[in-house]
Amino acid sequence: MKTLKMAGREVPALGQGTWNMGEQAARRQDEVRALQLGLDLGMTLIDTAEMYGEGGAEEVVGEAIAGRRDDAYIVSKVYPHNASFDGVQEACERSLRRLKVDTIDLYLLHWQGHHPLAETFDGFEALKQAGKIKAYGVSNFDLDNLEESLAYGAPATNQVLYNLMKRGIEFDLLPWARQRQLPIMAYSPLETHGPEQAALLGNSGLQAVAGAHGVTPAQIALAWVLHQDGVIAIPKAVDPVHLRANRAAAEIQLSAGDLAALDQAFPPPRRRRALDMR
Repeated sequence: MKTLKMAGREVPALGQGTWNMGEQAARRQDEVRALQLGLDLGMTLIDTAEMYGEGGAEEVVGEAIAGRRDDAYIVSKVYPHNASFDGVQEACERSLRRLKVDTIDLYLLHWQGHHPLAETFDGFEALKQAGKIKAYGVSNFDLDNLEESLAYGAPATNQVLYNLMKRGIEFDLLPWARQRQLPIMAYSPLETHGPEQAALLGNSGLQAVAGAHGVTPAQIALAWVLHQDGVIAIPKAVDPVHLRANRAAAEIQLSAGDLAALDQAFPPPRRRRALDMR
């Protein structure tokens, strides 16, 4: 699988998301098994957050990686309202307990809130010095936010909403990140359930490319994100069929003609846009 270097570590370009996990007890074991299957398939980067299921998703991750911590690269995120210097320390300790690990590989500010970035980054640095986290970064930061953050530290990544329908970062943020070799983590690379995902997967141009490859529209949409230089995709899947389909998408090679057809179906941005967020 294609890999990228993030904070000095090689990580797979295709990882696993956990949004909406840990919310229903009846689904817990299916979610645990899904993450374990993903690890088996090489999707060893697992993204979670204290917000997801109010810690429930972190507990699912902790159960999934029990006995195989070294197989997983764990990313978690702190709520903005917990992002004071002391709040970051306390939130991280709670996440560590739920994950049942001694350290988090990458710890992100979920989005910018009212606490000064300088204070948040000082908190992250203290956690790193204490061995509680190995690296830190941000999420849902537009280019102005990112440029501001450089005054306080060097984030290891910026996690943002990015897919064929939400291409705004290509105008300014993505080129800026590439120039600085800052990996971008793309959440919701297949959109979420509902009208937007139906609009994405039902697009006739996407379906035509998928038909030519003999794969599903979702696989082409994911392959397109994985094709982008410096981008890590973190789709969430619980169904083993979907997990295996996601993994297979990482092997799809898109031609120049495919990419042109997808650009026609989903035009790239021609001006700066407000950052898309879920």
